[in-house]
Amino acid sequence: MILPKPSLEDIEIKLLLEGVYQYYGHDFRNYAVSSLKRRIHSFMRLEGIDNISALQEQLLHDRTCLERFLLSLTVNVTSMFRDPSFYLAFRNQVVPILRTYPFIRIWHAGCSSGEEVYSMAILLQEENLYHRCRIYATDTNEKVLQNAKSGIFSLKMMQEYTQLYLKAGGKRSFSEYYTAAYDHAIFRASLRENIIFAQHNLATDSSFNEFNVIFCRNVLIYFNQILQKRVHTLFYNSLCSFGILGLGKQESIRFTPYEQYYEEIAKGEKLYRRLN
Repeated sequence: MILPKPSLEDIEIKLLLEGVYQYYGHDFRNYAVSSLKRRIHSFMRLEGIDNISALQEQLLHDRTCLERFLLSLTVNVTSMFRDPSFYLAFRNQVVPILRTYPFIRIWHAGCSSGEEVYSMAILLQEENLYHRCRIYATDTNEKVLQNAKSGIFSLKMMQEYTQLYLKAGGKRSFSEYYTAAYDHAIFRASLRENIIFAQHNLATDSSFNEFNVIFCRNVLIYFNQILQKRVHTLFYNSLCSFGILGLGKQESIRFTPYEQYYEEIAKGEKLYRRLN
């Protein structure tokens, strides 16, 4: 079987990603090609760079350009209580399980700017579980992690987030959790007390603890099959027996090597429990 000859652009992109990995250690070599191409071309237009080879030269000689490039490649689209039925299912199906544990370790992998991390902290506070939880919120992008640590979000989003919070089974007035200051909403410091924000790259880094719950929502869709398999192996090995895995709406454990080792605990909500 004769494989099609790669285009010049494909060769340039492969060399670009290899150079970034070899020089800086950031590994995008197994990200989904179509999404990657769109983001690279968008970045080139913003930077006024004519071709990918010129982009590679710029990245390898200008770290500030690399930092802008990393922001453009990592997908940071998120919101508080995104897919509220997921949080409602977590509240109803998973929280009773968590009540049986004396201490709960949770990993938010690919947490982006932290909206979903704070959403879970609010839910756990309302269920009187937060005081015995430790949440590890990780992302490959240090810039968005700094934003997440601040707990400061756009005030104009609060009306939308309030509606999502209520649909997710919220038990209080959402405004109790933040203070309005000019155009920003500053979330209560108590929500950050049991959260550890840290840099972690799903493409290259290994497991760092054993967890009762792992969330990785709307991240795997940007990886190719090789990287998806790596990440599923990482999660399986990081979950304790009967641990909970939460994925995004468009993601699944189907057709992965670990499909038979999980059971679905909330139909249609991509919440799975690892079997012993």
